[in-house]
Amino acid sequence: MKTYGSQSMVEPLKRVLVRKPDEAFGNADPAFWHYVSQPNLEKAQAEHDALVATLREAGCEVLYHDAELPEHADAIFTHDPVIVTDEGYIVLRMGKDQRRGEESALGNTLEGFGVPILATLEGEATAEGGDLMWLDHATLAVGRGYRTNAEGLRQLTAALRPLGVETFEVQLPYGDGPVSCLHLMSLISMLDHDLAVVHLPLLPVPFVELLSDRGVSLVEVPDEEYPTMGPNVLALAPRRCLMIEGNPVTKGRLEAAGCEVLTYRGDDLSLKAEGGATCLTRPILRTDD
Repeated sequence: MKTYGSQSMVEPLKRVLVRKPDEAFGNADPAFWHYVSQPNLEKAQAEHDALVATLREAGCEVLYHDAELPEHADAIFTHDPVIVTDEGYIVLRMGKDQRRGEESALGNTLEGFGVPILATLEGEATAEGGDLMWLDHATLAVGRGYRTNAEGLRQLTAALRPLGVETFEVQLPYGDGPVSCLHLMSLISMLDHDLAVVHLPLLPVPFVELLSDRGVSLVEVPDEEYPTMGPNVLALAPRRCLMIEGNPVTKGRLEAAGCEVLTYRGDDLSLKAEGGATCLTRPILRTDD
């Protein structure tokens, strides 16, 4: 039985990699890491434990990334350093300078769990997992912004072509500038093959048109729930999802669209460090088998 392969955002999540907050996270300087405020480590760890328990109750095998990464506060966001395909993982290259070094460490952890390497981004290429969103098994939307550059997109496209995968470039807005973490998945999460939750005002028109052409219905996040990561929702299975608590309008709209919505508390784990449920998880295996 195959133990890896994740060319989907919505198929049932079977195997996922997480990292428990450590001293590097608890001691993070908010100015250096661009956090809202310094997290309380004990509270963040308790919130993470509860998140993991929810994932396990949903049927996920949860694996831990325990590599030594001192001074890497953002390493808890395991989604970003690699992307997992049906043929192995691709080592990305972080656009946030403080995160360089996480890529190979997480790759080594994946190899320890039986996931082979497929490709590595090199040179001046940058790409982060939060900018990479599967529209279907053979189509990857790539957010082009401050975290993923043109060379990163080019190398990703070349690495994925032998798998029969096409990439679609999505131009990202300036947002709060280079130091801010504006990923494609800060604005949109796929929840089913034909459903996404979005903050529509910041999405480019060609991408919205593409989603419409593909028959994807959009659940809109109101302006007041965008800063609290309303669009950052992890699909556990089609129309079964996990989001941070405290976004009642978005939650209600998702339920009205036929979703079962689970929530987790992320006051210190997520809100202070600006990383939600998708950021905290690196899917390794998604399958409906």
